[in-house]
Amino acid sequence: MFSTPSKVSALIRPLNTLRLARNQSTLVLVEHNNEKLNPVTLNAITAARALGGEVNCLVAGTSCSAVAKEVSSVAGISKVLVADDAAFEGFMPEKLTPLLLASQDQFKFTHIIAGASAFSRGLLPRVAAQLDVSPISDIIGIKDSETFVRTIYAGNAIMTLKSMDPVKIVTVRTTAFEAATVGNGAGAVEAAPAAAGDATAVSSFVGQELSKSDRPDLGSAKVVISGGRGMKTGDNFSMLYDLADKLGAAVGASRAAVDAGMVPNDMQIGQTGKIVAPDLYVAVGISGAIQHLAGMKDSKVIVAVNKDPEAPIFQVSDYGLVADLFKAVPEITEKI
Repeated sequence: MFSTPSKVSALIRPLNTLRLARNQSTLVLVEHNNEKLNPVTLNAITAARALGGEVNCLVAGTSCSAVAKEVSSVAGISKVLVADDAAFEGFMPEKLTPLLLASQDQFKFTHIIAGASAFSRGLLPRVAAQLDVSPISDIIGIKDSETFVRTIYAGNAIMTLKSMDPVKIVTVRTTAFEAATVGNGAGAVEAAPAAAGDATAVSSFVGQELSKSDRPDLGSAKVVISGGRGMKTGDNFSMLYDLADKLGAAVGASRAAVDAGMVPNDMQIGQTGKIVAPDLYVAVGISGAIQHLAGMKDSKVIVAVNKDPEAPIFQVSDYGLVADLFKAVPEITEKI
């Protein structure tokens, strides 16, 4: 006795789903400094594992074998592709794009993923353009291998989107995914495919000047103290530095403080700056504009210090102190 078409379809549909899951593979773009892994990559690996299928990583740099070894020990990694060449000094997008395209051409990945950062924002749109697909940026959730969740309108609305592109180019909001565990994996390490063409004439890396600090990195710190327009001058940020040193915290700032020239723009937190979600976020002299809230509202505990009791920051804070910050902050520092 033959089955009806509807019954046949019901049998075939799960088989197609299983076949897709079996053939699915994801490439995670590893961000690093040639010495150690950037924590954003561990969050991206967690997102990649949520997609199902094989998870592979690409490490490109100069003398980056230690990074490749570290990545291979992350749980759930099947393979690590390594491209170790002096041409990748400075991690120029013009040099890395042909490498990613060569890897995609050989392995036919269904997804290419990276943590949302300045590095991935400069590289993945180029790759997406070459592959003629639409990049999906800053996702906060994964429904299935084709359906993703991201915020729009400065975090005021959440959009669920479905991509039918043959390869999905995705960046991950790192605060939305837990970091993968290092040390329990045994992924294979092999050479990445050679990049087609020569991009040496397009641009060249001259050098970089990096600010150094003994404090934790702002993007991964468990405690963050931020100052806003209420700090009045950059010199007054020394109060926050003193408090941060006692708490082992990183120091950030609102856009208003950055635009006023009080602190450098790499300290900016918000929609157009860094997005953080520490265990403790202390907002000092910050009114709570929506652009700033978009970058820190996922923090576990939010403490606000502001002399204006009507400041919007108090609407999202767990604890609020209505006081003059120039008196309150030194007192808090003294009592810790």
